[in-house]
Amino acid sequence: MNKLALDDLLRRSLLEDIGFGDITSEAIFPEDHISQGFLLAKQNLVLAGMQVFTQVFALLDSQIQINPYYADGTAVPAGEKIASMAGNTRSLLAGERVALNLLQRMSGIATHTRRYVEAVNDFPAVIVDTRKTTPGLRMLEKYAVTVGGGKNHRYGLDSMVLIKDNHIQAAGGISTAVQRVRSQGAFFRKIEVEVENLQQVQEALSVGVDIIMLDNMHIQMIEQAVKMIDGKALVEVSGNVVLERVSELAAAGVDIISSGELTHSVKAADISMRLS
Repeated sequence: MNKLALDDLLRRSLLEDIGFGDITSEAIFPEDHISQGFLLAKQNLVLAGMQVFTQVFALLDSQIQINPYYADGTAVPAGEKIASMAGNTRSLLAGERVALNLLQRMSGIATHTRRYVEAVNDFPAVIVDTRKTTPGLRMLEKYAVTVGGGKNHRYGLDSMVLIKDNHIQAAGGISTAVQRVRSQGAFFRKIEVEVENLQQVQEALSVGVDIIMLDNMHIQMIEQAVKMIDGKALVEVSGNVVLERVSELAAAGVDIISSGELTHSVKAADISMRLS
């Protein structure tokens, strides 16, 4: 992760939550009050975001000590302590919500991604994310996908050429859209095209694209498309991709399985922070 971008994100998140000060903690605890505490996993999870958790407190108070017991990517059983902490009580409580929110979300994404990856272990297909991320949190959420064992699809619109349904409709067809991309000098960029039927698969093959994305196709059509493509392009499948379907999709012979569910619908992992 880009440290400058991370610090900027965390500073804005802290400002949003703390405002002009934590009036509750400042009323209860003197400035020099010290506490110790720990993070507790309340469910089985794949940990992601300890660097982020630690950096939240580093920005608030350089004297706070965080001692992680597990590294990112580790499967942590329910009931286990994830880390210990010690430092100024006001600072610990001021950073608690932001630090936990991000750690819980990132660990939830990593945990769910790991389930996807394990479901296709017997096949060469890779699990990838999409751009369906929380605005402002894409860097963290895509990192969490990789911690869970998945791969990142394009980070943003400037990462690669992906011709989707609206591009095709507005341009008047796949061939026209691809020709216009190539006319702009994109000879060294891979071109991916989203298709919805076998006729579009054939058109995409005719113009020699690098990746063909099969969007919202039923399994029989996916199997037909894979046979048509026959190694002439990488095959990605997307649309209505949920955990229950990934094994079947991988068995159909696709190369890439992309799912927005990894980031847009995931449940945050249950982690609590306890002070004493």
